[in-house]
Amino acid sequence: MSDSKRSLLPYAAFAALALIWGASFLMIKLAVQDMSPTSLLLLRSASGFVALALIMLVIGRPLFNPGWRGRVISFAIMAVTNAVIPWIAIAWGEERISSGLASILNSTTTLWTAVLIYWVMPNERPSLLNYLGVLIGFAGVIVLVYPDITTHGISGNVLGAVAVLVASLSYAVNALYQRRKMRDVSVFEVSLGQLAASALFAIPIAAPSLSHVHVAPVSMAAVLALGAIGTGVAYLLYYYVMNSLGAVRAAGVTFLVPVTAVFWGVVLLHEILSVTIVAGMVVILAGIVLTNLRRPSRPMTAVESDSAAA
Repeated sequence: MSDSKRSLLPYAAFAALALIWGASFLMIKLAVQDMSPTSLLLLRSASGFVALALIMLVIGRPLFNPGWRGRVISFAIMAVTNAVIPWIAIAWGEERISSGLASILNSTTTLWTAVLIYWVMPNERPSLLNYLGVLIGFAGVIVLVYPDITTHGISGNVLGAVAVLVASLSYAVNALYQRRKMRDVSVFEVSLGQLAASALFAIPIAAPSLSHVHVAPVSMAAVLALGAIGTGVAYLLYYYVMNSLGAVRAAGVTFLVPVTAVFWGVVLLHEILSVTIVAGMVVILAGIVLTNLRRPSRPMTAVESDSAAA
């Protein structure tokens, strides 16, 4: 493969990931109609683990590498920040708000990443223009939630929106942790390790609600697709993009996800596309565009290097 084509691979993976995760919000909305958020966590992580393990076996990759025992704690941290917290929070939120609105709020992952990276990875600090994008993006969040707060106070809709924002913050923490601690680890090992940990954590969390799961063809098909494609395949794409393009730009996949998710929500679930939602989406996405404008990386100073190693 030529160098020019190889350089386009991360962007092709980026686009594929946006399409997959856009549909994921639709799948979550369908799944929570017949199961609790914790049950969804278990079924999604387990099906994702099985799907990824089968992919690895087919292509001849070992499921367990000699050094995996030394990364158990890292896998556990990544499972909590990239699955347990956000998957439960988003599913709980989508019981109260539309899948389209959830996807728009989830796009603030890029904004949270740009805020946190200032202290975590000094050599990848965004520029002042990027931080202007952060302010604009969070202004878009206010546009989305302010009408509900003024009309209904702290209602279920507002709490659902806050839950998705918490999920986005958790995703940002995960992105930076992976970028700093697990960058040199195979995307297969990172993905499989944290899915295994997610499934183990989910067992005691989901156990009390499993008896209430309603086995319906649509919701079960949604959760299996969510696990196999939206999780198993998507993890490989996400960490490949992360290692290739950097933490902030990888988190910027959420720039494209709302457009796809809102489209599917309106077409298939007949969700209402209000002027407020469109305005909030435009403002947030404008902020994300500014947040993702890159400047050349600068070498860390001795002080920053010592801080990053702490």
